[in-house]
Amino acid sequence: PRAPSAWSRDATARSCAMAVGRTSSPVSVTSKSASTASPTPSRQGTMNNQSGEFDHNRWLFETKGTYGYGNAIWPDDNVDDDGRNGVPGHPKELMSKPWRPLTRKLQIPAAVISPYRLLVLIRLVALAFFLMWRIKHQNDDAIWLWGMSIVCELWFALSWVLDQLPKLCPINRATDLSVLKEKFETPTPSNPTGKSDLPGIDIFVSTADPEKEPVLVTANTILSILAVDYPVDKLACYVSDDGGALLTFEAMAEAASFANFWVPFCRKHDIEPRNPDSYFNLKRDPFKNKVKADFVKDRRRIKREYDEFKVRVNGLPDSIRRRSDAYHAREEIQAMNLQREKIKAGGDEQFEPVKIPKATWMADSTHWPGTWIHSSQDHARGDHAGIIQVMLKPPSDMPMYGNIEKSPLDFSEVDTRLPMLVYMSREKRPGYDHNKKAGAMNALVRASAIMSNGPFILNLDCDHYVYNSKAFREGMCFMMDRGGDRLCYVQFPQRFEGIDPSDRYANHNTVFFDINMRALDGLQGPVYVGTGCLFRRIALYGFDPPRSKDHSPGFCGCCLPRGRKASASNANPEETMALRMGDFDGDSMNLATFPKKFGNSSFLIDSIPVAEFQGRPLADHPSVKNGRPPGALTIPREILDASIVAEAISVVSCWYEEKTEWGTRVGWIYGSVTEDVVTGYRMHNRGWKSVYCVTQRDAFRGTAPINLTDRLHQVLRWATGSVEIFFSRNNALFASSKMKVLQRIAYLNVGIYPFTSIFLIVYCFLPALSLFSGQFIVQTLNVTFLTYLLIITVTLCLLAMLEIKWSGIALEEWWRNEQFWLIGGTSAHLAAVMQGLLKVVAGIEISFTLTSKQVGDDIDDEFAELYEVKWTSLMIPPLTIIMVNLVAIAVGFSRTIYSTIPQWSKLLGGVFFSFWVLAHLYPFAKGLMGRRGRTPTIVYVWAGLVSITISLLWIAINPPSSAANQQLGG
Repeated sequence: PRAPSAWSRDATARSCAMAVGRTSSPVSVTSKSASTASPTPSRQGTMNNQSGEFDHNRWLFETKGTYGYGNAIWPDDNVDDDGRNGVPGHPKELMSKPWRPLTRKLQIPAAVISPYRLLVLIRLVALAFFLMWRIKHQNDDAIWLWGMSIVCELWFALSWVLDQLPKLCPINRATDLSVLKEKFETPTPSNPTGKSDLPGIDIFVSTADPEKEPVLVTANTILSILAVDYPVDKLACYVSDDGGALLTFEAMAEAASFANFWVPFCRKHDIEPRNPDSYFNLKRDPFKNKVKADFVKDRRRIKREYDEFKVRVNGLPDSIRRRSDAYHAREEIQAMNLQREKIKAGGDEQFEPVKIPKATWMADSTHWPGTWIHSSQDHARGDHAGIIQVMLKPPSDMPMYGNIEKSPLDFSEVDTRLPMLVYMSREKRPGYDHNKKAGAMNALVRASAIMSNGPFILNLDCDHYVYNSKAFREGMCFMMDRGGDRLCYVQFPQRFEGIDPSDRYANHNTVFFDINMRALDGLQGPVYVGTGCLFRRIALYGFDPPRSKDHSPGFCGCCLPRGRKASASNANPEETMALRMGDFDGDSMNLATFPKKFGNSSFLIDSIPVAEFQGRPLADHPSVKNGRPPGALTIPREILDASIVAEAISVVSCWYEEKTEWGTRVGWIYGSVTEDVVTGYRMHNRGWKSVYCVTQRDAFRGTAPINLTDRLHQVLRWATGSVEIFFSRNNALFASSKMKVLQRIAYLNVGIYPFTSIFLIVYCFLPALSLFSGQFIVQTLNVTFLTYLLIITVTLCLLAMLEIKWSGIALEEWWRNEQFWLIGGTSAHLAAVMQGLLKVVAGIEISFTLTSKQVGDDIDDEFAELYEVKWTSLMIPPLTIIMVNLVAIAVGFSRTIYSTIPQWSKLLGGVFFSFWVLAHLYPFAKGLMGRRGRTPTIVYVWAGLVSITISLLWIAINPPSSAANQQLGG
């Protein structure tokens, strides 16, 4: 722009003004600057210094000199050029704060990720050359040994490639909670009161059996949810009791009562964690950073209330049983009296004993509609009515300060409202397939859509509680950020408590949660792992993501460019086709087709477009597409009346899903033990993305089995689900073109990894076979073979070190994972493959159950479960591998020592690989020893049987010669 004409050339040269703000037009800047920045001639004469030059410093500090115009300083212009009075102060355009994102993507430093990718390439090339060399150089002396080793090594190379390629693009993410508060909970022109504009969240907690899942643990999880730091009127907690037990029902009622004290106490003193059992068992100082004078008194009183709460909950089984026996006895007496009266009136009837079903009674003297302690018709685990009970009503939209009735604590400055709490047990009847946990979750989706219709859903297991009260806000930062409307879910990592310090069986699973999941976050997103996941409700309904036509899947999304957009010819099969949603506000949903997909509930169908609108991010920036106007979610929630509850009960009936697409294209997907992985796969297959939210303070914490047998059965269930995925239409080989290539490889590896157990078992026996036969997998241990082996081993170690560097896990955790990979691969994974093959080929379903149990004596030991030895058939393959390799080492040493020409190279090769196998199986062997060497007799029986069998086979295959007998005889 040209220089202002009102300024002289000398004044322009002397001025130090620098404009850092925006102006409406050059003309206005010129006129205002002329009236402010130019000194008058009379003053200019007095501003000259001794040399006669203009004194800039005196002019700047003793006159109305200016730095210019901008957001640092804006001069007060009392008079405009046209003589009108101006408005002093900063213009409103400069008063508004700039737009800021809610999340940031933190790339791994190039000094770490670049060498990591280079090492992957080097190892890949080395593996290719090594396998080519192995194929060309056969071992003619033991062609059978060479052949088995080649087949195994080829599969291991393929397995490593499938596991390593999705790790090329790891990223970290960070959230900004202050920006979230500023955008959604700060007074603005569209929201003058500053009422929260955050969307609602429905939290699902699932439980099935109060005997296996203690109700006190579930109650603590519920209390941690009710006390989270999120707008109270935007939360609704649903407890799904798939067993329909009165024990769970009354435990939830006790938790709702105790929440009146616990939740305000947490808000008043900023308690972390907000699970009362975990909080009162903290080993750190509970008084640290607590500034309020009445904290000690309040904590002492709440601790006493919690102890009484635990006594009541733990006493519920006996209380329910005594109450039911008393009411049953009263019923029998009433029936007998009625029968006697009939006999007296008629005179001919004979007295017969009265048989009345032994019912389970509630505290209000009515029959429990769910499962009775003594099962009866319409009151068994698989045969009972649907139950929905609102235990805490929806709160008001305005804060309620003041003390609770009969409360000994001062809550005069604390909001005492509680989120809505609903108990639900879906209807079950014989002859219906209820689809286990996936069916229960879908029933929760339908009931919650009618009662609260939160646009987001968080599901937690009953033993996973909220450890970080701000975790909900962290997840919402991703959903409400620019482009967040294309996110189907936010997955949080699983963290565990109560695990032994050495983590003998890799229960923390940090390699998966801190390496694999971070790497998938750089692609299309992490897989869904079943708990600790914040869903977008509309994605669970099976809709396509917004603007799906504008996004191409690409290769990995970070290190390589995107590919072309998918053509219309690559149509999805009917099972994976999504219910299309309008990309823009002008496109409306076709509600006429919804009854065939979602059922005939008009309440449910009407809630779908509402949930889609409320889940949109704020339209506070031109780059935010498909947004909603600010302040749209500040209106109060609708009143929950009897008609709404009745409709919710109808949609959890066992017949509602018939002739609908629930479980096939809508909601949690049926047909697999690992329904979580399949559900996440279907969403990614439609083009949705997911993100991995690793918070500074763990978001959720749960429990994990530290016993060897329980851990093996847990891994068996996961591996069985993976085998089912491989043999189903959910195999990643049939994925749509909307899924990124590396994401497809990751899902393909999910279905393939259990089959590695077949080759792993064979490879673990190869060292022993080598020692027994006196041969090795190669002709000789030459320099070429050792060089290749060294390169492959060193690159693997360097890759592990770099993974540890960018993921933040410990070296010991990585090694524990490697050990349990071999333990699980030779036991649970092999059993899962057998189960899958028998189910697919012959239609036979088998299960591996516990056969015996030995418990340690020390009940007070925190890790007593670690030393329990429960024999299971899954232990047979690893135990056999250990015994065979130990015997083989002894045989190999004895042959080499007493041979005429010792072949030490072949012995060292076999012994080295045998020790490699035994080092990986060491935690398994230690687990069999139990505490103080108390090993079950079955272990000695199997060890002796295997040793004798190996010895007899060895004598039969290679009988000793007469010359050897004479030499041994002396």
